[in-house]
Amino acid sequence: MTDTPEPSVRSTGELSQAAGRRIRSSWGEPLFIAGWHQVLMIHFEVDAVALQRMVPFPLELHEGRAFVSLVAFSMRCMRPYRGGKMSAWFFRPIATHDFLNVRTYVRCGSETGIHFLAEWLSSWLAAKLGPATFGLPYRHGRLELEHDWGSTIIRSRVTDKTDGGLLEYEGGPIGRKELEPCEIGSLEEWLMERYTAFNSAGRSRRYFRVWHPPWVQCTTSISVTEKSLLTGNWPWFQQARLVGANFSPGFDKVWMGRPHAV
Repeated sequence: MTDTPEPSVRSTGELSQAAGRRIRSSWGEPLFIAGWHQVLMIHFEVDAVALQRMVPFPLELHEGRAFVSLVAFSMRCMRPYRGGKMSAWFFRPIATHDFLNVRTYVRCGSETGIHFLAEWLSSWLAAKLGPATFGLPYRHGRLELEHDWGSTIIRSRVTDKTDGGLLEYEGGPIGRKELEPCEIGSLEEWLMERYTAFNSAGRSRRYFRVWHPPWVQCTTSISVTEKSLLTGNWPWFQQARLVGANFSPGFDKVWMGRPHAV
C-alpha cells in the first residue's frame, strides 16, 4: 500500500482524481466495473470508545467525533474490467443485487478510508463469495429499497435472513432538489468522498480501492423507524445520533480494485 498524504489545498474533484491515479498505478487494476445506482447514505455520530473496540484499524475522527454511515444502493452489471462479453456472461449470477453496508472511517498509515462493520446483500451467492475473496463481512438479507430520484418519498426495509433483524427508514421528497458536488472541506465531503476500504477477516487484513467521479448529491430528511438490525449487532447504536442523509443517483461505471494485504 502506498502512503500518499492527502493535499491540504484541493479543488472540486481532486480526491476523485487522486483515487483514479492510485488505482491505475497498480498492476491488474481496475479488476471489476459496475454501476452503483440510487445511493442513499445515512450518517450517525456514535461513541468513539465503544466503536473502536470493534474496529481493527485506528478510527479517523472528524473534529473529535466518530461517525458510522449506512449506505444503501443497487449494484448493476458487475463484470470484470477486462474480458468482454464472455467474462460478463460468467458473472451474471452475481452481477446485479442490492446492498446495505454499515461503514465507519479509519486510518491506515497515512492513508484514510472506510471500514465495513457489516454488509447485507440480496444475493445469497455473492454473500458467500465476498468474505473469502475480499475479506468483506457479507450477510444475506432481504432488501426492499425505494430510492428513485423522482419519488415523493424514500421508503426501505432490510431484513437479516438469519436472525430477522430489521431496519426501516423513510424520508423525502428528493426529486425537486438540485444535485451538486459536496462542498470542499464540509462534513458531507469527509463522509462521502472515500476511495479505499480496509477490511479484516480473522487475522487477515486487506484493502481494496475504488474509483468513480465525485459524488453529485443532495441532502434529504430521513427518519429511522426500526433499527433492530443495528442495535442487535452493535448495542451502542441505541445512543447513536442521526446527523444527516445524502442521496445520489450514482454512477454507471465504478471501478473496483483487487484485494491487497495490508
